[in-house]
Amino acid sequence: MKDVNSRQKLSGTNGQAATVWITVFLCCFSNHIFGQTTGTILEDTQQENQLTIIYKQVDTVDLYLYIHYPPNYNKNRKYPAILFYFGGSWNWGSYKQFEPHAKYFADRGMIGILVDYRVKNKHKTTPFDAVKDAKSSIRFLRGNAKELNIKKKKIVAAGGSAGGHLAAAAGNIIGLEEDGEDLSISSRPDALILFNPVFDNGPEGYGYDRIGERYKEISPIHNIRKGAPPTIVFLGTADKLIPVETALSYKNKMEDMGSRCDLFLYKDQKHGFFKFEEEFYKKTLYEADMFLVSLGYLKGEPTLTIENK
Repeated sequence: MKDVNSRQKLSGTNGQAATVWITVFLCCFSNHIFGQTTGTILEDTQQENQLTIIYKQVDTVDLYLYIHYPPNYNKNRKYPAILFYFGGSWNWGSYKQFEPHAKYFADRGMIGILVDYRVKNKHKTTPFDAVKDAKSSIRFLRGNAKELNIKKKKIVAAGGSAGGHLAAAAGNIIGLEEDGEDLSISSRPDALILFNPVFDNGPEGYGYDRIGERYKEISPIHNIRKGAPPTIVFLGTADKLIPVETALSYKNKMEDMGSRCDLFLYKDQKHGFFKFEEEFYKKTLYEADMFLVSLGYLKGEPTLTIENK
C-alpha cells in the first residue's frame, strides 16, 4: 500500500477557507468500500475515487458530502455533478439511500455526491434548517468547483420524498439561505431529478402540521417562477402522500413559466416504489439518465438493461 498525503484549501460555506487533508490509498487487493474519513480520497483496484468532506459546520455539528468520482477520473477535466438528498420526512434517514444512484452516475462520467443534512430526530431541527443545508451544499460545490473539478453550471440536485422536497426547494425558493454565507455564490441547482417529491407544503399538502403558515416560504409549488431549472419527476399513482393531481399541477405551473418538467407516472406504485423493486429502480434511473443526456450533461446510451420499457 502506498500512502500519499497532501494539503488542500477549500472555501467553507461561510466564506472562510477550510483546510482539508487528502490521503490517497492505492490498494492492490481490496474490493470493499473503505471506511470514510473527513477529507479522504480512496481508490481501489476498480479505480473507485471517493472523497468525504465537511461542507458545513453548525454549532457542534459537522455535515458531510460523500463524493464519488468517475473510475477514469482525470484531474485536468471538469465534470457535471449530481447531489442526492435522502428521504425521511425531514425526521430521519441515511445519506446512503442513494448510494447506488451516485455510483451509477459516477460510472457514467459525472461526479456523484451523497449529502448529509440535519434532521429532527438527530439534530432537533426543522424542515427550514434542512432546506438551508441543501442550499449550503450546492453553494459549497459551486464555490469550490475548480478544486473539486466540477462544472459549476452543470450541478444537478436530486432526491426522494423529503429529499426531493429539498432539491425542488433549492431549485425554486428565494431565501432560506444560511446566515454568514457568501450569497454571491448561487445555491440554485441547474437541473432537478425528483423521486416522489414533496411538492406542496400548503394546507392541503404534506408537512403543513410542522410548517404551518410559513408554508409559502418553503413550498416548491408555491414558488415556481420564470427560469426554474429543467425537471424530471417520478411518481406512483398509488402514492398516498403525494397525489398525482399535485404532480400534474406542478408540471403545468412549470410549463406555464416556460420551464421543462417531464412527469413519469407508474401505475399502482406506492410511495418509495423506486427503491423497493429492481424493476422500478432501473426504469427510473434509465429515464433520469436519458433526461441528463437530453440536457447535454451525459453522452451515449444508459448502461442499464431494461426489459419491457
